Order: sequence, then structure tokens, then C-alpha cells
Amino acid sequence: MSQTISRRGFLKGGIAAACTVAASTVPVKAEAGLKGTELATLVDISRCIGCESCVDACTDANSSKYPNPKKPYPKMYPKRAKVAEWSDKTDVNDRLTPYNWIYIQSAEVEVNGEELEINVPRRCMHCSNPPCVKLCPFGAAYQFDSGISRIDKDLCFGGAKCKGVCPWKIPQRQTGDGVYLDLIPAFAGNGIMTKCDRCYDRIADGKKPACIEECPEEVQIIGPRDEIIKEAHKRAKEMKGYIYGEKENGGTNTIYVSPVPFSKLNKAVEKGPGRPHFKPVKNSKMDESNNIVAALLIAPAAGAAAAFAKFYKFSKSTSSEVTSDE
Repeated sequence: MSQTISRRGFLKGGIAAACTVAASTVPVKAEAGLKGTELATLVDISRCIGCESCVDACTDANSSKYPNPKKPYPKMYPKRAKVAEWSDKTDVNDRLTPYNWIYIQSAEVEVNGEELEINVPRRCMHCSNPPCVKLCPFGAAYQFDSGISRIDKDLCFGGAKCKGVCPWKIPQRQTGDGVYLDLIPAFAGNGIMTKCDRCYDRIADGKKPACIEECPEEVQIIGPRDEIIKEAHKRAKEMKGYIYGEKENGGTNTIYVSPVPFSKLNKAVEKGPGRPHFKPVKNSKMDESNNIVAALLIAPAAGAAAAFAKFYKFSKSTSSEVTSDE
């Protein structure tokens, strides 16, 4: 016998679950198979030829995780809540979108008196202490012990807090998908947020991220963060180059090495929505007073919202299992 989740049943069960966790903070946890050493990726942009093999590989490996919106979209209140529509532009690959988690950022710069084209794979920086995880009001973003940060689309309401606190504005939103459709479509959220999850599922199986495995020029390597930092300094010294990501935002797990200063590169690359900058980024770790206050303010609401979403996810899973057993 099949089962469906009524809104009344969802709210009733969600309220009961919320009562047990309303005072909790946003969860930061690791999953089985991803515990252990913090991993970082070294991106040597002197090797990138802009072939976009990494872009294609990412899509092939992760398309099952992309949004699957339901149309027509609910009218949002207040009216300032804008629809984010990318489902009819899935082929866009010159910026980050909900359907494109890595892209090649190109620029013409001068290196030792010679004009060169520099190509840079851009994706989530995977901060060591990510504000997107710590300040997600719905508990949908979390970080593995390996340093990978991920947004669970089954728990995300699309509120875009993660994008607002990200120094590079990496996460992207797609309207019409997610838990908000089954809760309060017109008032609670506006879709789901997406970003690179560094192929956490492949890493859990002992494989490399797809973008690294398919790159013909070995632009990226992945390994323990301390070893990646040492390799970054070695390469920077050899090319008389520069490093980005080691200290930005208190340290990230995406470490770039470049033959040109990142200040010069930042002036040359196209920036804007879905196109991250290369500016210096001060440390915004959670020990700063403004973030502590923000975390305390959202903690009760985050616990309740996370409970609602987790109950919904559990209920969907249970319903699916019952249906499949018929």
C-alpha cells in the first residue's frame, strides 16, 4: 500500500521533532568513509590550457545531483523574492550555475613582458572553516572531516544565506525544487542552493574527483592539506610565482599557484554573478564576534528548521521504501 505525506502530517511530525532540537546549533559533521585527514587541492594554473575537460567531467559525474524543478513555480511573497531560473540554461558553462559547478576563468595578462592567456578552473574554495556551513539557518550545509563542504539539497530551503556569507558568492540557486515546495511554497525559501561538493561520493569510494581524474595536463592534485601547502610553496618558488587560498578567509582547501600576482589576475578576469574574484579575503572565522552573535541568533530557528527538513527527508525515504515494496 503506497503512502503519501500530507502537509498536516508533515507539520505535526516536524513540530514534535523540532521540540527535541530547537536549542541545537547547526550541525557540522562527517559521514562514513570521509573521516580523517583534511584534504586540499592544488591548482597549478600555469598548466591549464582551457580545454574544459574538467567542466565536462564534472557534469558527467554530478548531473544526478542537479536540481529538478517543478513548474509552474509558486508565486513568492514578498514580491522582492526573485525566481532563479537556470533549468532552461543548463548548457551555460562560462560561469557558475546550479548546473555548472566548475568553469574556466580566462584572462590576458603580461608575464615577463609577454602577453599570455591564463586559464583558471574556478569552483568552491572549500574553506577550512566555512561560513556557509556555520551560518546556514536550515542546517543544510555541513563539512566532512576531510574538509569538503556540501549542501544537502533534501534539507535546503534555498534561502541563499550560504551565498550571502561566502566571500566569493559561490553557491547558486535554482527555484522550484526542494523541501519548501512541500512546506510553505509561497513563504519559506525559494528552491535549493548548489555548489561543488568535490565529488565527496567518489572520494568516499577511494577515487579522485572527476575534474582531477579527467584533466589531460594534471593541473590539479589532491592530498593532505599540509603536503599540498608544501607543494604549492615549492612550485611557487620554482616559477617565482604566487599562492592564493592558503590564508584567504583563514585558509581554504583550494590552493592556487600562479606565475602572475593575483592582484593583477583579479583585474584581468571577468567578475560578477557566478564569476568569483581573486581579491584578498580577511579571516571571517566563527571566533569573530559578529559571527558568534549571528550563530546564537539563528541557532533555535536553525534547529527547528533542520528538524522539519530532516523529518521530511526521512518521511520521503520511508514512503519510497513502502511504495517499492508493493
